[in-house]
Amino acid sequence: MTKRLLSLSCVVVFFSAVFVQAETKLPNILGSNMVLQQGEKCPIWGWDDSDKQVTVEFAGQKHTAKVGDDGRWEVHLDPMKANAKGQTLTIRGSSKLELKDVLVGEVWLCSGQSNMEWTVSRSANPKEEIANGNHPLIRHIKVPHQLSPTPKDNMVTGGWQVCSPKVVANFTAVGYYFARKLQSDIKVPIGLIGSNWGGTRIEPWTPPVGFKSVKELKASHTDRLDAFAKARPGRGTPTHMYNAMIHPILPFTIKGAIWYQGESNNGEGMVYYHKMRALIAGWRSVWNKPNLPFYFVQLAPFRYGGDPTRLAGIWHAQLTTAQKIPNTGMAVTTDITNLRDIHPKNKQDVGKRLALWALAKDYGKKDVVYSGPLFEKVSYLEGKDSITVHFKKLDGKQHGLKTSDGKAPSHFEIAGKDGAWHPAEATIVYGDHLKLKSAKVKSPVHVRFGWNQLAEPNLVNRAGLPASPFNTAFK
Repeated sequence: MTKRLLSLSCVVVFFSAVFVQAETKLPNILGSNMVLQQGEKCPIWGWDDSDKQVTVEFAGQKHTAKVGDDGRWEVHLDPMKANAKGQTLTIRGSSKLELKDVLVGEVWLCSGQSNMEWTVSRSANPKEEIANGNHPLIRHIKVPHQLSPTPKDNMVTGGWQVCSPKVVANFTAVGYYFARKLQSDIKVPIGLIGSNWGGTRIEPWTPPVGFKSVKELKASHTDRLDAFAKARPGRGTPTHMYNAMIHPILPFTIKGAIWYQGESNNGEGMVYYHKMRALIAGWRSVWNKPNLPFYFVQLAPFRYGGDPTRLAGIWHAQLTTAQKIPNTGMAVTTDITNLRDIHPKNKQDVGKRLALWALAKDYGKKDVVYSGPLFEKVSYLEGKDSITVHFKKLDGKQHGLKTSDGKAPSHFEIAGKDGAWHPAEATIVYGDHLKLKSAKVKSPVHVRFGWNQLAEPNLVNRAGLPASPFNTAFK
Protein backbone atom coordinates (compact mmCIF):
# COMPACT_ATOMS: atom_id res chain seq x y z
CA MET A 1 0.00 0.00 0.00
CA THR A 2 2.81 2.36 0.87
CA LYS A 3 4.62 1.62 -2.42
CA ARG A 4 1.42 2.24 -4.39
CA LEU A 5 0.82 5.56 -2.68
CA LEU A 6 4.42 6.50 -3.35
CA SER A 7 4.01 5.63 -7.03
CA LEU A 8 0.83 7.67 -7.27
CA SER A 9 2.57 10.59 -5.57
CA CYS A 10 5.37 10.43 -8.10
CA VAL A 11 2.85 10.49 -10.93
CA VAL A 12 1.10 13.50 -9.41
CA VAL A 13 4.42 15.30 -8.96
CA PHE A 14 5.41 14.45 -12.53
CA PHE A 15 2.20 15.77 -14.06
CA SER A 16 2.30 18.82 -11.77
CA ALA A 17 5.80 19.60 -13.03
CA VAL A 18 4.61 19.25 -16.62
CA PHE A 19 1.67 21.51 -15.89
CA VAL A 20 3.92 24.15 -14.34
CA GLN A 21 6.23 24.06 -17.36
CA ALA A 22 3.30 24.63 -19.72
CA GLU A 23 3.40 28.38 -19.18
CA THR A 24 4.33 31.32 -21.35
CA LYS A 25 7.08 33.33 -19.68
CA LEU A 26 8.62 36.72 -20.46
CA PRO A 27 11.93 38.36 -19.55
CA ASN A 28 11.53 40.94 -16.83
CA ILE A 29 12.56 43.80 -19.12
CA LEU A 30 9.12 43.33 -20.75
CA GLY A 31 6.24 44.46 -18.58
CA SER A 32 3.27 46.70 -18.05
CA ASN A 33 3.98 50.46 -18.19
CA MET A 34 7.00 49.98 -20.47
CA VAL A 35 7.96 52.15 -23.43
CA LEU A 36 8.70 50.56 -26.80
CA GLN A 37 11.08 52.27 -29.21
CA GLN A 38 9.36 54.16 -32.00
CA GLY A 39 10.43 53.87 -35.63
CA GLU A 40 12.25 50.54 -35.26
CA LYS A 41 11.34 46.87 -35.15
CA CYS A 42 10.79 45.86 -31.54
CA PRO A 43 11.51 42.28 -30.46
CA ILE A 44 9.08 40.64 -28.08
CA TRP A 45 10.37 37.32 -26.79
CA GLY A 46 10.12 34.74 -24.06
CA TRP A 47 9.94 31.04 -23.28
CA ASP A 48 7.36 28.29 -23.61
CA ASP A 49 7.09 24.59 -24.41
CA SER A 50 8.95 23.64 -27.57
CA ASP A 51 6.89 23.51 -30.78
CA LYS A 52 4.20 25.67 -29.18
CA GLN A 53 2.77 28.56 -31.22
CA VAL A 54 2.91 31.96 -29.52
CA THR A 55 0.91 34.93 -30.79
CA VAL A 56 1.62 38.56 -29.90
CA GLU A 57 -0.91 41.35 -30.52
CA PHE A 58 -0.27 45.06 -30.10
CA ALA A 59 -1.40 48.30 -31.73
CA GLY A 60 -3.29 46.53 -34.49
CA GLN A 61 -0.45 44.12 -35.22
CA LYS A 62 -0.53 40.36 -34.87
CA HIS A 63 2.60 38.20 -35.06
CA THR A 64 3.07 34.48 -34.45
CA ALA A 65 6.22 32.50 -33.71
CA LYS A 66 6.97 28.86 -33.08
CA VAL A 67 8.85 28.00 -29.91
CA GLY A 68 12.28 26.55 -30.67
CA ASP A 69 13.86 23.41 -29.30
CA ASP A 70 15.56 25.55 -26.66
CA GLY A 71 12.18 26.76 -25.40
CA ARG A 72 12.63 30.31 -26.71
CA TRP A 73 10.36 32.25 -29.05
CA GLU A 74 10.62 35.73 -30.56
CA VAL A 75 8.53 38.01 -32.76
CA HIS A 76 9.25 41.49 -34.09
CA LEU A 77 6.68 44.26 -34.00
CA ASP A 78 6.75 46.42 -37.10
CA PRO A 79 8.04 50.00 -36.64
CA MET A 80 5.48 52.21 -34.94
CA LYS A 81 4.95 55.92 -34.49
CA ALA A 82 5.16 57.40 -31.03
CA ASN A 83 1.96 56.95 -29.05
CA ALA A 84 1.30 58.50 -25.65
CA LYS A 85 -1.93 56.53 -25.18
CA GLY A 86 -1.39 53.36 -23.21
CA GLN A 87 -2.27 50.13 -25.00
CA THR A 88 -2.36 46.47 -23.99
CA LEU A 89 0.16 44.02 -25.42
CA THR A 90 -1.24 40.49 -25.40
CA ILE A 91 0.75 37.25 -25.60
CA ARG A 92 -0.99 33.90 -26.09
CA GLY A 93 0.91 30.64 -25.85
CA SER A 94 0.53 27.94 -23.25
CA SER A 95 -0.95 30.73 -21.17
CA LYS A 96 -2.21 34.25 -21.80
CA LEU A 97 -0.32 37.34 -20.64
CA GLU A 98 -1.38 40.97 -20.83
CA LEU A 99 1.02 43.89 -20.49
CA LYS A 100 -1.01 47.01 -19.85
CA ASP A 101 -0.42 50.73 -20.40
CA VAL A 102 2.39 50.20 -22.93
CA LEU A 103 3.57 53.38 -24.69
CA VAL A 104 5.64 53.97 -27.81
CA GLY A 105 8.40 56.57 -27.75
CA GLU A 106 12.13 56.83 -27.11
CA VAL A 107 14.11 54.40 -24.91
CA TRP A 108 17.51 55.19 -23.41
CA LEU A 109 19.90 53.08 -21.35
CA CYS A 110 21.33 54.94 -18.31
CA SER A 111 24.51 53.26 -17.12
CA GLY A 112 27.74 53.85 -15.23
CA GLN A 113 28.69 54.20 -11.59
CA SER A 114 27.39 56.22 -8.66
CA ASN A 115 26.91 59.57 -10.37
CA MET A 116 24.49 57.88 -12.77
CA GLU A 117 22.87 55.81 -10.04
CA TRP A 118 22.52 58.90 -7.81
CA THR A 119 18.82 59.44 -7.21
CA VAL A 120 16.56 62.46 -7.43
CA SER A 121 16.09 62.33 -3.65
CA ARG A 122 19.84 62.80 -3.09
CA SER A 123 20.34 65.55 -5.67
CA ALA A 124 19.69 69.29 -5.64
CA ASN A 125 16.26 70.61 -4.56
CA PRO A 126 14.84 67.17 -3.79
CA LYS A 127 11.58 68.28 -2.14
CA GLU A 128 10.64 70.59 -4.99
CA GLU A 129 11.71 68.14 -7.69
CA ILE A 130 9.85 65.22 -6.15
CA ALA A 131 6.69 67.26 -5.64
CA ASN A 132 6.81 68.34 -9.29
CA GLY A 133 7.68 64.88 -10.59
CA ASN A 134 4.34 64.23 -12.24
CA HIS A 135 5.42 63.13 -15.72
CA PRO A 136 3.36 60.04 -16.68
CA LEU A 137 4.98 59.88 -20.12
CA ILE A 138 8.36 59.17 -18.50
CA ARG A 139 8.82 55.54 -17.45
CA HIS A 140 11.75 54.02 -15.56
CA ILE A 141 12.93 50.50 -14.80
CA LYS A 142 15.76 49.84 -12.37
CA VAL A 143 18.07 46.85 -12.79
CA PRO A 144 19.23 45.71 -9.32
CA HIS A 145 22.91 45.01 -8.71
CA GLN A 146 23.74 41.57 -10.08
CA LEU A 147 26.87 39.71 -11.18
CA SER A 148 27.55 36.72 -13.37
CA PRO A 149 30.67 35.19 -14.97
CA THR A 150 28.55 34.10 -17.96
CA PRO A 151 25.73 35.86 -19.89
CA LYS A 152 22.26 35.62 -18.36
CA ASP A 153 18.98 35.67 -20.28
CA ASN A 154 16.90 37.21 -17.50
CA MET A 155 17.25 39.29 -14.36
CA VAL A 156 15.32 40.37 -11.33
CA THR A 157 13.73 43.83 -11.57
CA GLY A 158 11.06 45.85 -9.85
CA GLY A 159 9.26 46.44 -13.14
CA TRP A 160 8.54 49.60 -15.09
CA GLN A 161 7.34 52.59 -13.06
CA VAL A 162 5.25 55.53 -14.24
CA CYS A 163 6.92 58.79 -13.17
CA SER A 164 5.02 60.41 -10.31
CA PRO A 165 5.86 62.11 -7.01
CA LYS A 166 5.41 58.71 -5.34
CA VAL A 167 8.28 57.00 -7.18
CA VAL A 168 10.49 59.62 -8.89
CA ALA A 169 12.64 60.04 -5.77
CA ASN A 170 14.40 56.75 -6.59
CA PHE A 171 14.94 57.38 -10.31
CA THR A 172 18.43 58.00 -11.63
CA ALA A 173 18.65 61.78 -11.36
CA VAL A 174 20.81 62.29 -14.46
CA GLY A 175 18.53 59.99 -16.44
CA TYR A 176 15.37 61.66 -15.17
CA TYR A 177 16.52 65.19 -15.98
CA PHE A 178 17.73 63.95 -19.37
CA ALA A 179 14.30 62.46 -20.02
CA ARG A 180 12.45 65.50 -18.73
CA LYS A 181 14.28 67.78 -21.14
CA LEU A 182 13.73 65.40 -24.08
CA GLN A 183 10.07 64.87 -23.29
CA SER A 184 9.49 68.60 -23.00
CA ASP A 185 11.07 69.27 -26.40
CA ILE A 186 10.04 66.32 -28.58
CA LYS A 187 6.68 65.58 -26.92
CA VAL A 188 6.87 61.77 -26.96
CA PRO A 189 7.07 59.17 -24.18
CA ILE A 190 10.55 58.46 -22.80
CA GLY A 191 11.63 55.15 -21.32
CA LEU A 192 14.69 54.88 -19.08
CA ILE A 193 16.52 51.65 -18.28
CA GLY A 194 18.61 52.30 -15.17
CA SER A 195 21.41 49.74 -15.18
CA ASN A 196 24.12 51.28 -13.00
CA TRP A 197 26.19 50.52 -9.91
CA GLY A 198 28.19 52.86 -7.70
CA GLY A 199 31.92 52.38 -7.34
CA THR A 200 32.27 50.24 -10.46
CA ARG A 201 34.95 50.29 -13.13
CA ILE A 202 34.26 50.34 -16.86
CA GLU A 203 35.57 46.82 -17.53
CA PRO A 204 32.72 44.87 -15.84
CA TRP A 205 30.20 46.64 -18.10
CA THR A 206 32.03 45.69 -21.30
CA PRO A 207 31.02 42.63 -23.38
CA PRO A 208 33.69 40.25 -24.70
CA VAL A 209 33.14 41.41 -28.28
CA GLY A 210 34.07 44.92 -27.19
CA PHE A 211 37.44 43.86 -25.80
CA LYS A 212 38.09 41.85 -28.96
CA SER A 213 37.63 44.98 -31.07
CA VAL A 214 40.48 46.92 -29.43
CA LYS A 215 43.98 45.59 -30.12
CA GLU A 216 45.47 47.69 -27.32
CA LEU A 217 43.52 45.57 -24.80
CA LYS A 218 44.50 42.17 -26.22
CA ALA A 219 47.04 41.15 -23.59
CA SER A 220 45.29 42.72 -20.62
CA HIS A 221 41.72 41.65 -21.40
CA THR A 222 40.96 39.81 -24.65
CA ASP A 223 43.44 37.01 -24.00
CA ARG A 224 41.96 36.54 -20.52
CA LEU A 225 38.26 36.29 -21.42
CA ASP A 226 38.15 32.56 -20.69
CA ALA A 227 39.56 33.21 -17.22
CA PHE A 228 36.98 35.93 -16.57
CA ALA A 229 34.21 33.48 -17.55
CA LYS A 230 35.49 30.94 -15.01
CA ALA A 231 36.09 33.39 -12.17
CA ARG A 232 33.84 33.81 -9.17
CA PRO A 233 31.36 36.66 -9.65
CA GLY A 234 33.18 39.91 -8.86
CA ARG A 235 32.38 43.61 -8.94
CA GLY A 236 35.69 44.37 -10.57
CA THR A 237 35.90 41.41 -12.95
CA PRO A 238 35.58 42.32 -16.64
CA THR A 239 32.26 41.35 -18.30
CA HIS A 240 30.52 40.32 -15.05
CA MET A 241 28.10 43.27 -14.91
CA TYR A 242 27.51 43.14 -18.62
CA ASN A 243 26.56 39.47 -18.25
CA ALA A 244 24.06 40.08 -15.44
CA MET A 245 22.81 43.64 -15.97
CA ILE A 246 23.07 44.37 -19.71
CA HIS A 247 22.86 41.04 -21.55
CA PRO A 248 19.43 40.20 -20.04
CA ILE A 249 18.06 43.42 -21.58
CA LEU A 250 18.93 42.21 -25.07
CA PRO A 251 17.43 42.37 -27.63
CA PHE A 252 15.06 45.04 -26.23
CA THR A 253 15.26 47.95 -28.65
CA ILE A 254 16.83 51.16 -27.37
CA LYS A 255 17.50 54.49 -29.02
CA GLY A 256 20.86 55.03 -27.35
CA ALA A 257 22.83 55.15 -24.12
CA ILE A 258 23.95 57.78 -21.63
CA TRP A 259 26.99 57.03 -19.47
CA TYR A 260 28.50 58.59 -16.34
CA GLN A 261 31.56 56.71 -15.11
CA GLY A 262 35.32 56.98 -14.72
CA GLU A 263 36.00 57.88 -11.12
CA SER A 264 36.97 54.27 -10.38
CA ASN A 265 39.37 54.25 -13.35
CA ASN A 266 41.03 57.52 -12.35
CA GLY A 267 44.73 57.59 -13.08
CA GLU A 268 44.64 55.46 -16.24
CA GLY A 269 45.06 58.32 -18.70
CA MET A 270 44.70 57.29 -22.33
CA VAL A 271 44.25 53.62 -21.40
CA TYR A 272 40.76 54.68 -20.40
CA TYR A 273 40.18 55.88 -23.97
CA HIS A 274 40.81 52.36 -25.26
CA LYS A 275 38.41 50.98 -22.65
CA MET A 276 35.77 53.49 -23.77
CA ARG A 277 36.33 52.26 -27.32
CA ALA A 278 35.74 48.70 -26.16
CA LEU A 279 32.58 49.53 -24.25
CA ILE A 280 31.02 51.55 -27.05
CA ALA A 281 31.98 49.09 -29.80
CA GLY A 282 30.76 46.22 -27.64
CA TRP A 283 27.34 47.70 -26.93
CA ARG A 284 26.93 48.69 -30.57
CA SER A 285 27.74 45.13 -31.57
CA VAL A 286 25.40 43.33 -29.17
CA TRP A 287 22.54 45.66 -30.09
CA ASN A 288 23.46 45.35 -33.77
CA LYS A 289 23.40 49.15 -34.07
CA PRO A 290 26.77 50.39 -35.43
CA ASN A 291 25.70 54.00 -34.92
CA LEU A 292 24.09 53.62 -31.51
CA PRO A 293 24.18 57.13 -29.95
CA PHE A 294 26.40 57.20 -26.88
CA TYR A 295 26.55 60.37 -24.79
CA PHE A 296 28.61 60.61 -21.63
CA VAL A 297 29.64 62.95 -18.83
CA GLN A 298 33.17 64.24 -18.45
CA LEU A 299 34.08 63.87 -14.78
CA ALA A 300 33.76 66.87 -12.52
CA PRO A 301 36.77 68.35 -10.69
CA PHE A 302 37.24 66.83 -7.23
CA ARG A 303 39.85 66.81 -4.49
CA TYR A 304 41.11 63.26 -5.06
CA GLY A 305 44.48 63.95 -3.49
CA GLY A 306 47.85 62.84 -4.81
CA ASP A 307 49.07 64.10 -8.17
CA PRO A 308 46.81 67.09 -8.99
CA THR A 309 47.02 66.33 -12.74
CA ARG A 310 46.02 62.68 -12.40
CA LEU A 311 42.32 63.28 -13.09
CA ALA A 312 43.21 65.34 -16.15
CA GLY A 313 44.38 62.18 -17.89
CA ILE A 314 40.81 60.80 -17.72
CA TRP A 315 39.51 64.15 -19.01
CA HIS A 316 41.84 63.87 -22.00
CA ALA A 317 40.71 60.28 -22.65
CA GLN A 318 37.08 61.38 -22.53
CA LEU A 319 37.72 64.34 -24.83
CA THR A 320 39.50 62.04 -27.28
CA THR A 321 36.51 59.69 -27.19
CA ALA A 322 34.14 62.52 -28.07
CA GLN A 323 36.39 63.73 -30.88
CA LYS A 324 37.35 60.40 -32.46
CA ILE A 325 34.39 58.02 -32.04
CA PRO A 326 31.39 58.86 -34.27
CA ASN A 327 27.95 59.33 -32.76
CA THR A 328 29.28 60.14 -29.31
CA GLY A 329 29.02 63.35 -27.33
CA MET A 330 30.34 64.69 -24.03
CA ALA A 331 28.75 66.88 -21.38
CA VAL A 332 31.40 68.99 -19.63
CA THR A 333 30.81 69.66 -15.91
CA THR A 334 33.78 71.75 -14.72
CA ASP A 335 31.39 74.54 -13.73
CA ILE A 336 28.79 72.50 -11.79
CA THR A 337 30.96 70.78 -9.25
CA ASN A 338 31.85 70.52 -5.60
CA LEU A 339 35.53 69.97 -4.92
CA ARG A 340 34.70 68.28 -1.61
CA ASP A 341 31.93 66.04 -2.94
CA ILE A 342 32.56 63.41 -5.60
CA HIS A 343 28.78 63.41 -6.18
CA PRO A 344 27.92 67.00 -7.18
CA LYS A 345 24.25 67.61 -6.39
CA ASN A 346 23.40 69.56 -9.54
CA LYS A 347 22.22 66.69 -11.71
CA GLN A 348 19.65 68.89 -13.46
CA ASP A 349 22.24 70.57 -15.67
CA VAL A 350 24.08 67.29 -16.25
CA GLY A 351 20.95 65.63 -17.60
CA LYS A 352 20.06 68.71 -19.64
CA ARG A 353 23.50 68.87 -21.26
CA LEU A 354 23.30 65.22 -22.28
CA ALA A 355 19.84 65.90 -23.69
CA LEU A 356 21.20 68.77 -25.80
CA TRP A 357 23.41 66.29 -27.65
CA ALA A 358 20.46 64.00 -28.31
CA LEU A 359 18.20 66.86 -29.40
CA ALA A 360 20.78 68.13 -31.88
CA LYS A 361 22.07 64.82 -33.19
CA ASP A 362 19.06 62.48 -32.97
CA TYR A 363 15.96 64.64 -32.98
CA GLY A 364 16.72 67.26 -35.62
CA LYS A 365 16.81 70.35 -33.40
CA LYS A 366 18.99 72.59 -35.60
CA ASP A 367 18.99 75.62 -33.30
CA VAL A 368 20.41 73.78 -30.27
CA VAL A 369 23.93 74.61 -29.05
CA TYR A 370 24.88 71.24 -27.63
CA SER A 371 28.54 71.59 -26.59
CA GLY A 372 30.94 74.04 -25.06
CA PRO A 373 34.27 74.85 -26.75
CA LEU A 374 36.25 71.73 -27.71
CA PHE A 375 39.92 72.07 -28.57
CA GLU A 376 40.88 71.71 -32.25
CA LYS A 377 44.46 72.92 -32.79
CA VAL A 378 47.13 75.49 -31.97
CA SER A 379 49.04 77.77 -34.32
CA TYR A 380 52.28 79.59 -33.61
CA LEU A 381 55.30 81.11 -35.29
CA GLU A 382 58.80 79.97 -34.33
CA GLY A 383 60.48 82.62 -32.22
CA LYS A 384 57.26 84.51 -31.45
CA ASP A 385 56.10 85.00 -27.88
CA SER A 386 52.47 83.92 -28.31
CA ILE A 387 50.48 80.86 -29.31
CA THR A 388 46.91 80.73 -30.61
CA VAL A 389 44.25 78.17 -29.63
CA HIS A 390 41.47 77.27 -32.07
CA PHE A 391 38.26 75.46 -31.15
CA LYS A 392 36.10 73.13 -33.22
CA LYS A 393 33.06 74.45 -35.00
CA LEU A 394 29.69 72.91 -34.17
CA ASP A 395 27.92 71.93 -37.39
CA GLY A 396 30.06 74.44 -39.26
CA LYS A 397 29.38 77.30 -36.86
CA GLN A 398 31.39 79.08 -34.22
CA HIS A 399 29.37 79.82 -31.11
CA GLY A 400 31.71 82.37 -29.67
CA LEU A 401 33.90 82.54 -26.60
CA LYS A 402 33.41 84.46 -23.39
CA THR A 403 33.99 83.97 -19.70
CA SER A 404 31.38 83.16 -17.11
CA ASP A 405 32.57 85.90 -14.75
CA GLY A 406 33.62 88.63 -17.19
CA LYS A 407 37.28 88.24 -16.28
CA ALA A 408 40.16 87.07 -18.46
CA PRO A 409 40.11 83.34 -19.35
CA SER A 410 41.61 81.35 -16.46
CA HIS A 411 43.64 78.16 -15.97
CA PHE A 412 45.72 78.36 -19.14
CA GLU A 413 49.39 77.36 -19.16
CA ILE A 414 51.97 77.30 -21.93
CA ALA A 415 55.34 75.62 -22.35
CA GLY A 416 58.31 75.93 -24.67
CA LYS A 417 60.49 73.13 -26.00
CA ASP A 418 61.93 72.65 -22.51
CA GLY A 419 58.52 71.36 -21.33
CA ALA A 420 58.32 73.75 -18.35
CA TRP A 421 54.77 74.96 -17.79
CA HIS A 422 53.94 78.55 -16.79
CA PRO A 423 50.64 80.38 -16.26
CA ALA A 424 49.59 82.23 -19.40
CA GLU A 425 47.73 85.44 -20.06
CA ALA A 426 44.78 84.58 -22.29
CA THR A 427 43.00 87.01 -24.59
CA ILE A 428 39.88 86.25 -26.64
CA VAL A 429 40.50 87.28 -30.26
CA TYR A 430 37.67 87.91 -32.73
CA GLY A 431 35.33 86.07 -30.38
CA ASP A 432 36.33 82.58 -31.50
CA HIS A 433 39.96 81.87 -30.62
CA LEU A 434 42.49 82.64 -27.90
CA LYS A 435 45.96 84.15 -27.89
CA LEU A 436 48.23 83.09 -25.03
CA LYS A 437 51.57 84.40 -23.82
CA SER A 438 53.83 84.46 -20.78
CA ALA A 439 56.87 86.54 -19.97
CA LYS A 440 58.55 83.30 -18.88
CA VAL A 441 58.07 81.50 -22.22
CA LYS A 442 59.78 83.13 -25.18
CA SER A 443 58.68 80.67 -27.84
CA PRO A 444 55.66 78.56 -26.73
CA VAL A 445 54.85 75.28 -28.46
CA HIS A 446 52.32 73.63 -26.11
CA VAL A 447 49.15 74.66 -24.26
CA ARG A 448 47.20 73.06 -21.47
CA PHE A 449 43.90 74.21 -20.02
CA GLY A 450 42.29 73.35 -16.70
CA TRP A 451 44.93 70.66 -16.19
CA ASN A 452 44.34 70.19 -12.47
CA GLN A 453 41.77 68.23 -10.49
CA LEU A 454 40.86 71.42 -8.60
CA ALA A 455 40.49 73.63 -11.69
CA GLU A 456 37.16 75.34 -12.25
CA PRO A 457 37.86 77.39 -15.40
CA ASN A 458 35.68 80.26 -16.56
CA LEU A 459 35.86 79.83 -20.35
CA VAL A 460 32.44 79.17 -21.92
CA ASN A 461 30.68 79.80 -25.20
CA ARG A 462 27.85 82.27 -25.72
CA ALA A 463 25.35 79.60 -24.70
CA GLY A 464 27.12 79.35 -21.34
CA LEU A 465 28.46 75.82 -21.87
CA PRO A 466 31.99 75.31 -20.50
CA ALA A 467 35.13 74.39 -22.42
CA SER A 468 36.70 70.99 -21.90
CA PRO A 469 40.19 70.71 -20.33
CA PHE A 470 42.92 69.73 -22.81
CA ASN A 471 46.69 69.39 -23.12
CA THR A 472 48.51 69.49 -26.47
CA ALA A 473 51.51 67.68 -24.99
CA PHE A 474 49.62 64.78 -23.38
CA LYS A 475 49.65 61.36 -25.03
